Amino acid sequence: MATNGVRAISALADPTRRAIFEALPHAPRSVGDLAEVVGVSGSAVSQHLRVLRAARLVMMRPDGNRRLYSLDPRGLADARDYFEQFWPSAIAAYSAALQTAEDQTA
Repeated sequence: MATNGVRAISALADPTRRAIFEALPHAPRSVGDLAEVVGVSGSAVSQHLRVLRAARLVMMRPDGNRRLYSLDPRGLADARDYFEQFWPSAIAAYSAALQTAEDQTA
């Protein structure tokens, strides 16, 4: 079973979903706005938004007869938490590589 962090990372693997996600940090946007920015149809944006919502990367709020989408910090926290589990070993590997490089130049 995939963790929420893996779902978030998988959702962002698609370039169109990533473009939609990257269009949201500054202000909430409607499907029509996102379609114009990303250059795909509104129905395609809606399909991508469903995946991004399932990964908790975007959230929706009604605004009259339209829906506005914005970033959901929960999905970003999930992805960060997923990557943080690898941080100690990455730092250790980096430290070992620096030590090896230092030993070779000494």
